Amino acid sequence: MWRELLPLGRHPESGGYRRFAWTGADADCRAWFEQQARSRGLSYEVDRNGNQWAWAGDPADGNAVVTGSHLDSVPDGGAFDGPLGVVSAFAALDELRGRNARLTRPLGIVNFGDEEGARFGLACVGSRLTAGQLTPEQARRLTDGDGITLPRAMEAAGFDPDAVGPDPERLDRIGAFVELHVEQGRALDLTGDPVGVAGAIWPHGRWRFDFRGEANHAGTTRLADRRDPMLPYAETVLAARREASLAGAVATFGKIAVEPNGVNAIPSLVRGWLDSRAADQAGLDRVVDGVERAARAYAAAHGVDLDVVRESFTPVVEFDHALRDELARILGTDTDLKVPVLGTGAGHDAGILSGRVPTAMLFVRNPTGVSHSPAESAAEDDCVAGVLALADVLEGLACR
Repeated sequence: MWRELLPLGRHPESGGYRRFAWTGADADCRAWFEQQARSRGLSYEVDRNGNQWAWAGDPADGNAVVTGSHLDSVPDGGAFDGPLGVVSAFAALDELRGRNARLTRPLGIVNFGDEEGARFGLACVGSRLTAGQLTPEQARRLTDGDGITLPRAMEAAGFDPDAVGPDPERLDRIGAFVELHVEQGRALDLTGDPVGVAGAIWPHGRWRFDFRGEANHAGTTRLADRRDPMLPYAETVLAARREASLAGAVATFGKIAVEPNGVNAIPSLVRGWLDSRAADQAGLDRVVDGVERAARAYAAAHGVDLDVVRESFTPVVEFDHALRDELARILGTDTDLKVPVLGTGAGHDAGILSGRVPTAMLFVRNPTGVSHSPAESAAEDDCVAGVLALADVLEGLACR
């Protein structure tokens, strides 16, 4: 499975993946998922929001156990973020069948659409729509960098954009959702454990900072006469690093848009996106408030206007304690294994669903801690350990 999926959407020069929602690469990944489902005799369906589902047993029976993740990527992302959870889900089902395990609950495998938000700027679109955290009206206003709306992109890919919206009936059929994911950090590498259990997802969000100055000639405009928005933006980037360090959090300006974007032109607009995450809400508020205060002071000093817009926000997610403890119990049965419980600053579909469905996560060791990069990696032995751990969990939950 891994060899078949590996070339899909891979950029020949960067070596990273560009599997953006509702593009050709996304269609190739979705075709791969459908083929995996049908080759195993699973029932296959696509819901109103474009999420793919494969079922062993009838989901209408309710109290289903679901696993899976996503197949899309960030720009030039790595091979493991998302796909490892989907590949491992099919492999875990194969393992259960090899054990002759008998399902007593329906078992589903899911590929959530547009988890990374690389094309339309909002993460977890498929799961947000399903859970009612994104309204159809809000979804229809999403546009990509070329001005193409989400409905237009879905329609071009052969899907009905008028059908998107909450799907409470589907969620009511799910008794537990367990997502396996490569760890996006080095906690497991530092403890020497191949697999861990998620405890919570840090609160996190994205804020857009629009610095508006005055375009002018780079060669003829005196420094004293300039209203250059690049200067307060640059100072704000440094302020974000400082505020995050003080709060024990993280803050990143990783995306920027400049107008008119000419080498010999002073910008009229510098638009930067802040991503910030912290262990608790108070810490996140301190960082973002501190960055905004600094940005406004820098903008005023340079005669530049500033608008700050919160584009997305996800509060702290405490995964279901009973389900988390059950995972730890299953994985520790008949062994001396003490499964580490980890917090994470990365958002996931499991976090979105947690308000409606008992959710849990398994992490597989990432020896470098690098993620959202072609350098993202995981050892084959650790990936196999993840599959076996997921199979044990699914057996414990769905085969009792």
